[in-house]
Amino acid sequence: MDTKIAIVSIIVEDSESSAPTNDLLHEFSNYIVGRMGIPYRQRGIGIISVVVDAPQNVISSLSGKLGMIKGINVKVTVSKTGEK
Repeated sequence: MDTKIAIVSIIVEDSESSAPTNDLLHEFSNYIVGRMGIPYRQRGIGIISVVVDAPQNVISSLSGKLGMIKGINVKVTVSKTGEK
């Protein structure tokens, strides 16, 4: 199956959303290449960047499920190259 490289950008505006966000990322851990989290204490938010190598339907599923979590903003950027 063809996979794509994507960056899932997550802004956590409600600290109560951290646990369900981490649980969901754990569910998709087979597709995660790397993850970086930055606590931005001055603004009271968390910023998470997740690089995935996954089929398009998996990327869409992950971003859709993240988007349903209250207090989370999510955007996805998919590479035009790097299809495997």
